[in-house]
Amino acid sequence: MRRLERIEALEREGARPEQLLAEVGELLREGEAWLLSEGADSGAAADALDRCRLAHDSGALSFV
Repeated sequence: MRRLERIEALEREGARPEQLLAEVGELLREGEAWLLSEGADSGAAADALDRCRLAHDSGALSFV
């Protein structure tokens, strides 16, 4: 939750897209670590994380 709050704060402050994407990347890494620690390597959470990772890596995420 702290990472999401940080992303929201950066967005409110008008942070550069590179800063926001770096934070999103960290959020994805934290999500992956959580899934591994919980042993939840399949299911809806893993699928959602995969979709987010693909969007992030392909540059499909945009911040206006």
